[in-house]
Amino acid sequence: MIRSELIQKLSDENPDLAARDVEAIVTTFFDEISRRLAGDGRVELRGFGAFSTRPRDARTGRNPRTGELVAVDAKRVPYFKPGKEMRIKLNV
Repeated sequence: MIRSELIQKLSDENPDLAARDVEAIVTTFFDEISRRLAGDGRVELRGFGAFSTRPRDARTGRNPRTGELVAVDAKRVPYFKPGKEMRIKLNV
């Protein structure tokens, strides 16, 4: 499902809300998750899962086009751990 499909589905299920209001809600939801993760935080949605970040060490990579070695800086990457209820639904 992509963002526009999510907005459409929520609009269909909530006809009393304008599509632009649903879009604002979805945008705020994702922006807040991103903001919290950028601040090195964690977002937990009970029954769904938890978003966090994990560190990646600096390494030497390779440019796939030229084969040249390239230095890749250390960084943080997003990580999602599904909750127990989500794992159960996926493995029924």
